[in-house]
Amino acid sequence: MLQERLFDPQGRDLADCPVRHVLDHLAAKWTTLIVLELAAGPRRFSQVSKALPDISKRMLTQSLRDLERDGLIRRTVFPTKPPSVEYALTAMGQSLLPPLLGLIEWAQAHEVQIATARQAYTG
Repeated sequence: MLQERLFDPQGRDLADCPVRHVLDHLAAKWTTLIVLELAAGPRRFSQVSKALPDISKRMLTQSLRDLERDGLIRRTVFPTKPPSVEYALTAMGQSLLPPLLGLIEWAQAHEVQIATARQAYTG
């Protein structure tokens, strides 16, 4: 049962789940969109920024750092003048794509039902 798998052997609840910080980060709006952008291949900062025009430069920088810290992306600096930087998914980042795409497919399949439920809820 899924709920049982989310509890650890010591019986702690979901609020104290050891992977909660990872799930919180992966569920963030920008994390998901950045990972999806990098799924197409390595990108420079400006390319990611252009693909996600609503994200601030500061938020993009922080999100990329967090993804790099978690081992999901690799940052490569090229010795050019000025230095150029490229971001790419690591093998672990690539392994995130199937469940992420599954969630996207689920959302697309239920988009109308969700919109209908929201409309019914707000009256």
